[in-house]
Order: sequence, then C-alpha cells, then structure tokens
Amino acid sequence: MDFRIFTEPQQGATYQDQLRVARTAEDAGYDAFFRSDHYLRIGEGSGEPGPTDAWATLAGLALQTSTIRLGTLVSPATFRLPGPLAIIVAQVDQMAGGRVELGMGSGWYADEHAAYGIPFPPLPERFDRYAEQVEIVTGLWRTPLGQRYSFAGRHYQLTDSPALPKPAQQPHPPLIIGGTGARRTPMLAAQFANEYNVAFSSIETTKTQFDRVSAACSEIGRDPAEIRRSAALVVAVARDEAELVRRAEVIGRTVEDLRANGIAGLPAEAVDRLGTWRAHAGIERIYLQLLDLSDLDQIELIAAEVMPQLR
Repeated sequence: MDFRIFTEPQQGATYQDQLRVARTAEDAGYDAFFRSDHYLRIGEGSGEPGPTDAWATLAGLALQTSTIRLGTLVSPATFRLPGPLAIIVAQVDQMAGGRVELGMGSGWYADEHAAYGIPFPPLPERFDRYAEQVEIVTGLWRTPLGQRYSFAGRHYQLTDSPALPKPAQQPHPPLIIGGTGARRTPMLAAQFANEYNVAFSSIETTKTQFDRVSAACSEIGRDPAEIRRSAALVVAVARDEAELVRRAEVIGRTVEDLRANGIAGLPAEAVDRLGTWRAHAGIERIYLQLLDLSDLDQIELIAAEVMPQLR
C-alpha cells in the first residue's frame, strides 16, 4: 500500500508550513504530498493567513523537494481554463523532474467562488465543463511533438494548438478522478483516469464506486486493473489515548468520530483499520488527511509504526 499525506492549506497555512510537511513526509518515506485546491476556509474561522494557490505552491515544492510526488486532490474545473491548466501542470512536472500528478473535479464549494469572483454554474454545466477539460488536458499532453491539437466542444474550443509544453512524464502525468457519482463519473474515469479516488466515505460506498468504475471499463473494453484504487481519510494516530485526545481536540473532532470515520487510534489500530480497507475495498493507496500541519511528529510516528506493516 502506498502512503500519501493529504493537506488542507485553505484552513490556515503558509507556504512554509506546507514545505515543512512535504520535506518531513519525504524524509519519512511517504510516496507523495498532496494538497487540496481551495481558496476559502471550509467551516468556521478566519482562515488566516489566507489561501495559497495550489499550483503556485506545488511549483515551489517541485524545486525544494527531490523524491516525493506532488499533486492536487482535486483541482476544480471552475478555477482554470483547460489550456492554461495543461501548461501549468506540464511546467511544474518539468520543474519536479516528473513527480507531478493531477486530480481533477467539477468544483463544489460555492462560497469560495462568491468570495473571489469565480463563476459557479449549476452542477450539470460544471460537470459538462469538467468532462471537456479532462479530454482537453490529456489531449494536449498526448499530441505528438510537431503536431497540432484542436477541440470543438460545447464550452471550450481549441484551434491548431501547438500543444506545448510537454510534461516530463510520458504520455502524461497520472490523472486522478474521484467521487461517488453513479454513472458519468465512473465512465469519465474509465475513459481517462490513471487512478480513482473515493474520499471520506465508508468501505461499502467505496467498494460500490470501484465496482462501478470496473463496469464502466468493461463497457469500453479497458482493463479495470489499469486504474489504481485509492481512498482519502482523516488521520489521527497516537502513542497513547491521552495523545490521541489531544490530536482530536486540535482538529475539532472527537476520538469516537475519528475512530468510526477515519484512520485513528494507536498504531496497531491504524494497521488493522487500513488492512480492513485493503481487504474489503481493495485500496492500493491511502491519502491520510493531516489537518494539523504543525503535527510533524504524527507524520514520523505513522512512518515508523504503521507504514512498515502494510508495505
């Protein structure tokens, strides 16, 4: 099982906070550092010092880390036009020496769009735009050097694009698609995704969604095994109960809630919980949502006492 640290910097974190987490995770042997792509705190609080742009952050981390993979979970289609997004991600992948991954979604958080003047169309249109963006971004990356790329969609039109720059990874950086949509999302994943992620759901819901993706793959003749399966869950692992209570309090959760809905408890509990997820949902990769970015000790504890049991 791959272990990835997943952060929510919009809740209140600087670039330097994220750099410390990424470097700690890299030194501890995690597979990747991922971050959300949001411009506004979710829930109560000021969100100070304010948001950091996901791809500006990852560009900095690309130059200040050396081995850990970097990516978004996920970048909303509402935030960026597909052509510039393909350019941004390709450039950061070059800067990182081929360590970047792109998670894409339709966008859901209306308040951040209102706060920063970003158009937020109804969900059917957002998904339509999202589906076109996925096709355009991967199409630009896959276009051979010296050839041109054109696209005529309902929402986006590209004419004779040189489809540059090219990412370091070929044919392109891994594309992550996720969610719990019953039909359109699994089919989009079957057509384009390298990984399918289900975030903050039950084992049963996650397995159902993976089965839908497999069925969609069968419809178009793709081997479902080509798509890596992953889950994202909040994490709170501690050496003893007192430390666990402190970690839960810092992130505004109860120990009971974390044990029921996340990866929480003493290291042996976390190993058992992740083993259950692997056995029953078939996950190959876990994104551990670390809500307290100052808690570098927890990153190291999981690396020392949980990861070796599951790799």
